[in-house]
Amino acid sequence: MSKEVRVRFAPSPTGGLHLGGVRTALFNYLFAKKNNGTFILRVEDTDQTRFVEGAEQYILDCLEWCGIAPDESPQKPGAFGPYRQSERKPTYRQYAEQLIASGYAYYAFDTAEELTAKRAEEPNFLYGQKTRMQMRNSLTLTQSEVSELLAQNAPHVIRIKMPTDEQVTFTDMIRGVVSFDTNLVDDKVLLKADGMPTYHLAVVADDKAMEISHVFRGEEWLPSAPIHLLLWKYLGWENEMPAWAHLPLILKPDGNGKLSKRDGDRLGFPVYAMNWTDPKTGDLTKGFKELGFMSEAFVNLLALLGWNDGTDKEIFTLEELKAAFSVERISKAGAKFDFEKAKWFNHEWIKQSPISRLQADVNDLLKQNGIEADNERLASVIELIKDRCTLLPDFVAQSAYFFVSPSEYDSAAVKPKWNTDKAAFFEEFANTLNIELSALDLEASFKALAEAKGLKPGEVMLPLRIMLVGGKFGPGVFDIVKLLGKEETAARIAKGIAAFA
Repeated sequence: MSKEVRVRFAPSPTGGLHLGGVRTALFNYLFAKKNNGTFILRVEDTDQTRFVEGAEQYILDCLEWCGIAPDESPQKPGAFGPYRQSERKPTYRQYAEQLIASGYAYYAFDTAEELTAKRAEEPNFLYGQKTRMQMRNSLTLTQSEVSELLAQNAPHVIRIKMPTDEQVTFTDMIRGVVSFDTNLVDDKVLLKADGMPTYHLAVVADDKAMEISHVFRGEEWLPSAPIHLLLWKYLGWENEMPAWAHLPLILKPDGNGKLSKRDGDRLGFPVYAMNWTDPKTGDLTKGFKELGFMSEAFVNLLALLGWNDGTDKEIFTLEELKAAFSVERISKAGAKFDFEKAKWFNHEWIKQSPISRLQADVNDLLKQNGIEADNERLASVIELIKDRCTLLPDFVAQSAYFFVSPSEYDSAAVKPKWNTDKAAFFEEFANTLNIELSALDLEASFKALAEAKGLKPGEVMLPLRIMLVGGKFGPGVFDIVKLLGKEETAARIAKGIAAFA
C-alpha cells in the first residue's frame, strides 16, 4: 500500500452501540493494525436533533472494553482535528458553495410545508432530476430572486445536482465492481438550513481533511456511495479518494433481515455492547458486558460474523486477529447472528482463560451478591468450576456455597430415604475425615466406610453433596470437601443431619 493507512470509525452519538457498529469499528481497527496504520474515532454529530447526552462517552467506553481504543479521537486528538463534526461546522459551507459555483449543486428554498404538500400530491415523491424544475430553488428562480432570498437570510438547503443518464462505478474491496444509475438517485441535501452539513457532505469533507485511506462501513451505506463518489470528483479530490469496503449485514437468527434492537428484545438477547440507559426516558437496554460476556469472547465472535481466516479455527485472541485479518476473507453475504453460538464462544473463553484474568470479575460479582471471598480460596474455586460457567454471573451460583454455608436444601431428594443409620454414618465420616488425603482417596475412604456400615455408596453420595452445596449441582463432591476443609465440612454435615431429621 503506497500511502499511510488511516481508517475511521464514525458513529453518531444517538444511543447504544449496536454490535454491528462494534464490528465495523473492529474491522477498521484490525485493518489498521495489520498495516501499521492509524485507527481514528470521529464523532458524527451533525444531526443535533438526534444528539443524546452521554452517548459519546458510552461509545468510547465500549471501544475501551473491547480493547480497540482509537489512536486519535476527541479525547486523544492528533494532527487532524477537530474529531467532532459539530466542531468542524465552519469548513463545510465553503465546499457546498464551491459545488454551486461549479454547477454541481443548488440552493433550495422550499419550505417544510411545501415539501409536505408535494409528498401528499405525489406519494413516492423524490426531489431530483424529474421534479427539481417544479420546485422553488436556484434552478427555477432568477438570479436576482436567489440573491434577494440569500440577502434576506431566507431558510434554505443546498442540494447536490445529480447528473442524468450516467453510470457511477467503483471497485469495492469486498464486492468487486459496483455500478449505479444516477437516474435512480435523488438530489440529496448537502447542507441543512441550520448550516450543518448532512452526512453526505461531511463524510467526504472530513475523510479528505483527515487523509482517510480506506473506508470500512456497513452495506446499508451502499446506496449513498454514488453521491459520495461524485462529491469526491466534483470537489476535485478524485485522486485522493479512499478505497471502499462495504461490510455484510449482521442478520436476524433466521437470516430474514438486518438484526435490530427490537429483535434482541423479542428473542431475549442483547444487541448492544454494553448497558445503555436512555437519559430522557430512563429505559435500560442491556448489553453483552453486563450479561456476563468476556470482552475477548465478544470481539472474537464479532470478528467471525462475516470473516474467517480460511481454516476451521474459531478461537482467536485480538493479537491473532490482527495477524490473520485480511479484507479478501470478508464475506459478501450477510452473517446470521446465533446467540447460542455467541454463548459458546464465551464458554470457551472462560475455560481457556487463566485464573488471573477471571479473578477480579468473579470477585466483583460475588461482592455484588454480598459474598466476601478470600483470594487464595477463590483462585482454587475458579479453577474447579470454570468449565461449568457459560456467562460470568454463572460463577456466583457455582461458587457461592464455597464461601457461604447453604441456608436451604433440596430436602425432597434426601428425606424419603433418610434414616438414623445414615445420620450415624455421616457423623462418623465427619469425625474421621482426613483432609490431607487427595480427593480420590477421600472418595475411596468414604465408600469404604459406607460399605462397612452396610450402606451402598450411591445412597449417601447425594446427601453429602446436598449437605455441602444445598442442591444437586457442583463439581466433584470430594473436590468440594478438599476446598472446604475438615472443620467447615463437618459443620455442614452436622447442619444437614439436623435439616434432614
